[in-house]
Amino acid sequence: MKKSTVLLCLITAICSIFSTYSVAKSKVQFEELKGELPVRKTEYMIRVPDNWNGVLINDFDYIKAADSMRNMYLLENGYALSGTKRRKGRFKNYDPAHEIHDFITIFDIFDAKFGKPKTTIQMGCSGGGTVTLGMAEIHPDRIDGAIAMCASTSHWLANTHLDGMFVLKALIAPELPIADLGAYTPTQLDMLGKKWVKAIDDAQKTPEGQARIALAITIGQWPAWGGKGKAPVLKPDPTDIKTLQESMYQSIVRLVPMRGTGGTTMLELAAPGQLKSNVGIDYKESFNNGAILYKNAVEALYKNSPVSLDDDLAKINAFERIAADPEAIKWWSAPGRTHIGKPKVPLLRMNTAGDGLVYASLIQGYEDLVIQNGYSDFFRTAYVNTWGHCTFSFAELMVSIEVLLERINTGEWPNTSSEALNKRGKSITPQSKVNFFNYTGVQKYNRAWVPSPKDFLGE
Repeated sequence: MKKSTVLLCLITAICSIFSTYSVAKSKVQFEELKGELPVRKTEYMIRVPDNWNGVLINDFDYIKAADSMRNMYLLENGYALSGTKRRKGRFKNYDPAHEIHDFITIFDIFDAKFGKPKTTIQMGCSGGGTVTLGMAEIHPDRIDGAIAMCASTSHWLANTHLDGMFVLKALIAPELPIADLGAYTPTQLDMLGKKWVKAIDDAQKTPEGQARIALAITIGQWPAWGGKGKAPVLKPDPTDIKTLQESMYQSIVRLVPMRGTGGTTMLELAAPGQLKSNVGIDYKESFNNGAILYKNAVEALYKNSPVSLDDDLAKINAFERIAADPEAIKWWSAPGRTHIGKPKVPLLRMNTAGDGLVYASLIQGYEDLVIQNGYSDFFRTAYVNTWGHCTFSFAELMVSIEVLLERINTGEWPNTSSEALNKRGKSITPQSKVNFFNYTGVQKYNRAWVPSPKDFLGE
């Protein structure tokens, strides 16, 4: 029950409500501070329990889940929590660099009222994972560690999505657009989506169409386990070609341009101009970099079709390319809007295997950059054998926090093998699902990109 309410005006000139709360079914007492941040009016919330242990966990989507089992458990165990609510208009005015600035403002508010935390962890899923990666790279002065879940790098994701759609356009529906869709109205996107779904449905009825759908998934490095269905969608057996191809088809149908695939449209609306490009991409090489079992399925499907895999790869490579606008690339080159594989605090990156929105293959590209740049000691990965986007269990989330804190406090990573993570999860809460596993993924991620000097200049 609320015990008291006083109006505070902070050094940031924000008027917020400061209260002491006890949430139903929880005995924890905590102080709450909430309001709007200056400039963009992003809503924020801070909760500090009476038994604060000195650790602050900042979550991009905190307000929506403030009373969840996870967050109440953390409060009860002494963790302070803070974060934001996704602001209205974000779809048409997306900027992860500004969202990072919101976090810095929250930290300033927290420090002014409660004092500087002993340890600050940044975490988030989806768009929250995107800004978490950015925080780990550019703000080691404000956080001590980070947990990025189902996180995208916007430019990478846009081009990875483009690759799969380019295969479909070249081989199945050359008349349908796949880029420059930012100006489309929702109704126009719905109409376009219906045309794409019909084209895919028609292709699925033929042996060559089935082979080409599988080729698009493999070249695009999309998961076959990401399609529509009542959760949880069953994971396809990658050695059963018929089952795997059917699941690929279901994933493709979900990801063609339409209102429901608004993530890529949101990216196109963010910057001035078109950010997607496949100029200079060798799609035969892209296919060779794909997941081995997916490639095996593609080759088998082509053998049972009237068309040739080599001929289709040549046709794709000869198809008219899509070029990005220099101003869009310049915009996305700015720190906080992209990632370059240089985390400067301990960073744990997690993904579900069946994520049809932010593909797990992106982690492999980031990890390759981290190794190349010499930042491996700061970085670990974990994969969960689950369908869906950000569908982590309570125990899996608790494991991620425990592992990161151990790395921060000791300077050494604990055992992060799937077996060790599952054992740790069961020790935290035996009744919760824990499903970390050894993810094989693609042979090499195709679309890692680090801005060049010319990109920064918009040339």
